[in-house]
Amino acid sequence: MPSQNTSPQTFSLGIRANLSQFLVLTLLVFFAGVTVGLERNVVPLLAEDEFAIASTSVILSFVVSFGVVKALLNLVGGRLSESWGRKPLLLIGWLAAVPIPPLIIWAPNWWWIVAANVFMGVNQGLAWSMTVTSKMDLVGAKWRGFATGVNEFAGYSGVAIGALVTGYLAAAYGLRPVPFYFGLVVILVALGIAVAFAKETRHLAQIEADLSGANPVPNEPSGPSSTSAGEPSFLQIFKFTTWQDPAMFAVTQAGLVHKFTDALVWVSFPLFFRSHGLGVEQIGLIIGVYGLTWGVLQLGTGPMTDKLGRKWPIVAGLFLCGAGVFLTNVLSGIANWLGTAALIGVGMALLYPSLLAAIADVSQPQWRGTSLGVFRMWRDLGYAVGAILIGLVSDVLGFNAGFYLTAIAMFLSGLVVALWMYETAPARRTSGRHGV
Repeated sequence: MPSQNTSPQTFSLGIRANLSQFLVLTLLVFFAGVTVGLERNVVPLLAEDEFAIASTSVILSFVVSFGVVKALLNLVGGRLSESWGRKPLLLIGWLAAVPIPPLIIWAPNWWWIVAANVFMGVNQGLAWSMTVTSKMDLVGAKWRGFATGVNEFAGYSGVAIGALVTGYLAAAYGLRPVPFYFGLVVILVALGIAVAFAKETRHLAQIEADLSGANPVPNEPSGPSSTSAGEPSFLQIFKFTTWQDPAMFAVTQAGLVHKFTDALVWVSFPLFFRSHGLGVEQIGLIIGVYGLTWGVLQLGTGPMTDKLGRKWPIVAGLFLCGAGVFLTNVLSGIANWLGTAALIGVGMALLYPSLLAAIADVSQPQWRGTSLGVFRMWRDLGYAVGAILIGLVSDVLGFNAGFYLTAIAMFLSGLVVALWMYETAPARRTSGRHGV
């Protein structure tokens, strides 16, 4: 990897020119996915079986702790990545993962699980986020959708593999401790790979800026990219990403709302399917289909958005997720539930690379890490907001009401994107801003 002083003439952006580092980052995000997948079907069942928790709100508390911490680490990590670099934060993220399996294995009460998810939030907020930011540093503007598609394919394939493996281990050996021995091995291997093979990429963002010499924000003369005082402040980037730019606003709210669905799948799906008589192995299979569909299809949806644009895949993804959640609640039988899990996975596959690439489209290379951090903060706060709302609605109005709430939220978010967002993909964008 070139030094900090590498010039545009001696270094090429792109996947082929940086294939070895691209593959290292892809492997690391796969392990990050496996790490979070450890909890996708086992932990909610622990709440009922070993800790005798009946309240949906209390069970969802471990998702709230995860979402809040991950959101804050995304925000802080995105900004620090501009000054500290990407690799130090990647390493901190993997070090934070080491206590997770022991805390779950030895937990005497539910609050140890909540504490474990604080560490999970740090891990995901730094380790996963830095793989996305570093890949965008490596590939440049042309391959953004493809890079995010590959990244999220690897990560969510890891989530699915983690859920499947822990489901089978739990069915064979019990909910604790064997599934989390597997998790500890994964974390230690990932930490070793990050230390030995991951390289710094922060300086490549400046190379991209030097090569392009263009303002990627369409029609935004007052945006952070055009301030006269040099690099924009954190507050300027925060406001621009959150609400000042129409596309950024539409994408950010979609990021927050679509996490309602993932929170529902994480906690309510295992409890829902258990109440319908399914075993932990079958639950793991359904959640694995969701994750694998989501992961694998991003190999196609990511490059597709580079050519067809970001806006309408986001709208379609939100609508499909809402439909899948609604149908899960009204249909019955494992075959139908496998189908609805796949439908939600298709929606997520359309959303993930499109959302990340849209933020990168509009932001400048010099402050892209900060802007991605702001977006990912709002996106992952969706875990906490969704978990609180789903839990309260489920406790007050009944378990099924949480499914209806999530479906309605997804449909409304899709309408906001359809009405508010202009197209951001470089291949589809003209000199002006696009409305509906």
